[in-house]
Amino acid sequence: MVSRLQEKFGISDPRLLAALNSVPRHLFVREHLRAQAYSLHALPIGEAQTISQPAVVARMSELLEVEADHSVLEIGTGSGYQTAVLAEIARRVYSLEIVPSLARSAIQRIRDLGYDNVKIQAFDGTVGWSEAAPFDRILVTAGAPGLPEPLLEQLATGGRLVIPEGDRHGQKLVVYDKGLKNTRRRVGETVTFVPLVGRHGWEKD
Repeated sequence: MVSRLQEKFGISDPRLLAALNSVPRHLFVREHLRAQAYSLHALPIGEAQTISQPAVVARMSELLEVEADHSVLEIGTGSGYQTAVLAEIARRVYSLEIVPSLARSAIQRIRDLGYDNVKIQAFDGTVGWSEAAPFDRILVTAGAPGLPEPLLEQLATGGRLVIPEGDRHGQKLVVYDKGLKNTRRRVGETVTFVPLVGRHGWEKD
């Protein structure tokens, strides 16, 4: 899988490639789908949610430019796969998941794999995690109608936030770089994520 990500998608960050190689992706998918765990497509994880394509996980992680001393906030834990990838390259990872059953499963999975630099809570990710802020990096793994203001507030000066923005059916990856006076916004490639549900996101269907 990792060699295909390098060849087909140009993923080149050596720390990220090592992380992708280390995290056992098959443990983050349903048992009957484990034979497909290392294919390059998204898979259902229950509760109408998915584990993202490896290429999307890699691309978003690379855009985030996580350093070893960074504190990272992830919005949308899902199965915990992206969380584990971030835990391999960051000092500390905080992750919020609005679906309690997914949060519980991810907590157990992360614990079983021995990641002691991760904290997961079942909570509305669109309001962030103010008690642990500021964050050097914030990654949103669900499609948002726009940037939730609390997340920008909780991003440290000099920090970066990556989020899919658009409608419920398709989004663009957007990178925010927060400066002392201004925040730079850059729009990237097209992606498709499940909706970001919450107070500052989409209403639940």
